[in-house]
Amino acid sequence: MGIYDYSVKDIQGNDVSMEEFKGKVLLIVNTATGCGFTPQYDGLEALYAKYKDKGFEILDFPCNQFAGQAPGTNEEIVSFCKMKFGVSFRQFAKIKVNGKEADPLYVYLKSQQKGVLGERIKWNFTKFLVDRDGNVIARFSPGDTPESIDSKIEALL
Repeated sequence: MGIYDYSVKDIQGNDVSMEEFKGKVLLIVNTATGCGFTPQYDGLEALYAKYKDKGFEILDFPCNQFAGQAPGTNEEIVSFCKMKFGVSFRQFAKIKVNGKEADPLYVYLKSQQKGVLGERIKWNFTKFLVDRDGNVIARFSPGDTPESIDSKIEALL
């Protein structure tokens, strides 16, 4: 299976086929609204504004698995992100990224690019970069800021 064989839930709980993003460069991020890395939303939004017209998408998956740092409903999370950070990229329903209940998309992403903990996601704001052909080409730690990966995204566009 490849990335385009998966589907995810949008913020309203509707199925969205990953095939919708075929031919685009993707940055897939597990996020949280109450995390020390939450200010990265500013950098993510800046990347999105800079590259969205060139075929770049950010897919934001809130995750409450790390110290309960993504409390609230999907709607509350979206509202917070729009009001505090002006987020305009796609946000999806809250998911789990580790363990037996991990979302299948994340199981796939982790199998393609391992991190310092192997396949396990270390914390919020772990980022996966996917090229236009659906290949998961890089995994970035929470400490890797959006600004620090700008050139890698630009090279794929």
